[in-house]
Amino acid sequence: MEKQRNSKQRQLILDAVKGRCAHPTADQIYLEVREKDEKISRGTVYRNLGLLSENGQIANVKVPAADRYDLRTDYHYHLVCTCCGRVFDAPVPYHAEYDEQVAEQTGFQIKRHRTIFEGLCAECSKKINRGEEL
Repeated sequence: MEKQRNSKQRQLILDAVKGRCAHPTADQIYLEVREKDEKISRGTVYRNLGLLSENGQIANVKVPAADRYDLRTDYHYHLVCTCCGRVFDAPVPYHAEYDEQVAEQTGFQIKRHRTIFEGLCAECSKKINRGEEL
């Protein structure tokens, strides 16, 4: 892929992803960038998020409800809270041997696999245990 020039808008978008460790959605990034550049369009944000992920500068995390974006580009797993919707990095190593096993058994040329763990985050679990409304 040909290298794209780094525009002011693309840098604002990249900075917005870098500034968040909570795997923001495109809309969250748009709203943050819009505060700094009121002329930026939603389409520009979405297009640049696509370019940044294609170029390997950020990762596109496919989870239920909405794609998220992550500054970590290494292969790793994610946790999704089914109550509040927050996304976290899972504290377990990526298992490349699964890619090899599946490739051997199927003939697929595996590039990577993605695993999403779903459940309740610690904060939501505590609220439920205390009988609080979510």
